[in-house]
Amino acid sequence: MSHSVLAEQATGMNFALSENQVMIADMIRKFGKDNILPKMMEWDESQHFPVEVFKKLGELGLMGVLVPTEYGGSGFGYMEYVTVISEIAKICGSIGLSTAAHNSLCTGHILQFGNEEQKKKYLPKLATAEWIGAWGLTETGTGSDAGGMNTVAKKDGDHYVINGSKNFITHAISGDVAVVIVRTGEKGDSHGMTTFVIEKGTPGFKPGKKENKLGMRASETAELIFTDCRVHKSQMLGKEGDGFIQAMKVLDGGRISIAALSLGIAKGALEAAVKYSKERQQFGKPISHFQGIAFKIADMATEVEAAELLTFQAADMKNRGQKVTKESAFAKYYASEVSVRVSTEAVQIFGGYGYTKDFPAEKYYRDSKLCTIGEGTSEIQKLVIARELLK
Repeated sequence: MSHSVLAEQATGMNFALSENQVMIADMIRKFGKDNILPKMMEWDESQHFPVEVFKKLGELGLMGVLVPTEYGGSGFGYMEYVTVISEIAKICGSIGLSTAAHNSLCTGHILQFGNEEQKKKYLPKLATAEWIGAWGLTETGTGSDAGGMNTVAKKDGDHYVINGSKNFITHAISGDVAVVIVRTGEKGDSHGMTTFVIEKGTPGFKPGKKENKLGMRASETAELIFTDCRVHKSQMLGKEGDGFIQAMKVLDGGRISIAALSLGIAKGALEAAVKYSKERQQFGKPISHFQGIAFKIADMATEVEAAELLTFQAADMKNRGQKVTKESAFAKYYASEVSVRVSTEAVQIFGGYGYTKDFPAEKYYRDSKLCTIGEGTSEIQKLVIARELLK
């Protein structure tokens, strides 16, 4: 390695929180205390998607974190973005997940691949959360195997007619606009898919069944159904056949989102466990005085720290315009698995109370599991990492 490469790496690796990040974290803590914590369990229980919370987050500039200011966004980079998602997830995974999906998938896809007209039309509405965004790749039969999708668009003059359905789509019901990837070519052809931006109210485009989920229950997940849905060619993002390639690039950034989401949940669970271990007395002393508990906390904290470093490494490289396929997969894979381990241990530290809804541990535990599944399972991350290493 030449000296200049090391020097460049050294300059890039300063992870001290910037003034912006500190300000964002404070703002989210205050916001969460007033607007999320009081109703959080109620939303979780009833699976209510609190649109009003996202409108308020939009007013704070947190729904268009990476969108340049000329399109009404905050114009921040990935370091601030990781701070936003992890701080929200520390309070509530559902709100963190929906913020991430809106920012990095729907808005991010238009930002990365839309033409000037499309950006001017959609980004200001999305960045302020005047409109909530959805993004559709997954289908019932094709989760990890996105190339085998069955939702098809047939060209008809200046329009495309779409038939099929998308599954597990965040904001499928409440979303005002959806970015969807559909098949315009042969199955399995990575150049056989195309992206369209479709607005709510377009004839033949409607939401379907809402999923009843284990965790992340206040983040809406449902089907999108297309029945002879006519979409004008001006709604295409990029060129015909670019959809799958675009989606993979969007997911590179999306993985940083899920790493940040995982990190937030893990930090929330760790903080709750530490606090409880100092308060809970057994055999005449706080349980934190017992090595069995203290060592658990030491392991949890070490893993959270490592997950944070991997996440910020990916964010830092993304900021500098470097290829992050491997690094975002490292971060997403490790942080999501840590999130599950740490929240599992938190339940254990809370003991019987960890199993009740009166204490915070069980919700972190339920919410964490999605992180190892959504936006590419842990197994798919390993595949990505191995491919990159073995090229």
